[in-house]
Amino acid sequence: MTESTSVLRQHAETQYARELEALAAGDTRQKPPRWKLSPWAVSLYLLGGELPSGERISPKYIGNRRVIEIAVATLATDRALLLLGVPGTAKSWVSEHLAAAISGDSTLVVQGTAGTSEEAVRYGWNYAQLLSKGPTHEAVVPSPVMRAMREGKIARIEELTRMPGEVQDSLISTLSEKALPIAELDDEVQARKGFNIIATANDRDRGVNELSSALKRRFNTVVLPPPRCADDEVEIVQTRVASIGRALELPAETPALEEIRRIVTVFRELREGATADGKVKLKSTTSSMSTAEAISVITHGMSLAAHFGDGVLRSADLAGGMVGAIVKDPVQDRIAMLEYLETVVKEREGWKDLYRACREVMD
Repeated sequence: MTESTSVLRQHAETQYARELEALAAGDTRQKPPRWKLSPWAVSLYLLGGELPSGERISPKYIGNRRVIEIAVATLATDRALLLLGVPGTAKSWVSEHLAAAISGDSTLVVQGTAGTSEEAVRYGWNYAQLLSKGPTHEAVVPSPVMRAMREGKIARIEELTRMPGEVQDSLISTLSEKALPIAELDDEVQARKGFNIIATANDRDRGVNELSSALKRRFNTVVLPPPRCADDEVEIVQTRVASIGRALELPAETPALEEIRRIVTVFRELREGATADGKVKLKSTTSSMSTAEAISVITHGMSLAAHFGDGVLRSADLAGGMVGAIVKDPVQDRIAMLEYLETVVKEREGWKDLYRACREVMD
C-alpha cells in the first residue's frame, strides 16, 4: 500500500489528480496568472462533464451551475470569495476543490474557532530563534495566508464567522492592499499574482460573530443553497457515501437507492417542517438536518451492517444514526421525532420497518 492510499482522506488534488491532469492537457483557454486551469476548466472540474478526449470528469458539486461560475469568476478578480450557507451545504467541499483546481494546492487552510488568534492569519514567531537572534526573517513563522501570498496561491479560511471580530478584521489590510506588513522588521510581504482568499461562513450556528461592514465589502458573497430537490440530494448522498465507503474500505454492499431516498426524505421533511406532499405540518428540530448529516447516517449504517450484520444495509442499521442526528435536544427534539414517527413514518406504506427500528432505539 502506497503512502497516498494509506491516508484516511486524501487532499482533493491527490484524489482527483488524474482528472486535473486530463483537464490541464486539453485546456486551451486563457488562464489567469499562476492558475493551473482556465476558469472554464475549473468550472468543469467542479460541475462534471466529458472532455473531447472522452475523459469523464466526475461532478464535485451538484446544484446551480451559475453559482459555481460566479464563484470562479470572482477568484479571477481581486475580490475575495465568501461562500455562505447553512451548515451542510458543501461550503468547505467547494472551497477545497476550487483551491485544488486553481492552485493545485488545497492545504493552505486556516480553521476558524473562538480561539483562533491573529497569528493564524498573519504570522507568528519561532521563539527559540527570536530569543537567540532577535526578530529576523528566519524567525518568522508564516501563516497559510502569508504562504499563499508569497506563492501566488489560494488561501482558505474555514468558518470565518467563528473567529473573534478583531481577528477577522486583521484580514482587511491584506484584502485591500494585497500586502501583509511585518512591523517588527519594517518590511512587508506583497502578494504575487494568483493569490486570493476563499472564506466559508454560516449564520445559523451558535457562537457566530457577525462580520464587520468593512470586511464584508472586501468579499464577493456567494450563497450555496441546500439541494433544491430530493433527487439532487439523493444523488449527492449516493456519490459521497460511495466515495467514503471506498476510502474506509467498508466491506458492506453499496446501499440500496431506496434506503438513501428514505433518509433524505426524513431529513428534508424535518428540515422544511412539513411532509413532501405538504399535508402534514411537523415540529421543528434544533439540529440542522443537513445533507452532510444524512451522509454520516448512511455511512454509520454501512459500518454497522458490515461489522455486525450481513453487509446489507437495513432500517435497523440506520435507526441509531438517524435518531442520534435528529435528537440533539433531549426534550424538544425527542418530542418532534416521536410525533414524526407516529404521524408520518408509521402510516407511510413500506416504512413500518423503519418505524419499528427507530422506536426500539428511542424506547
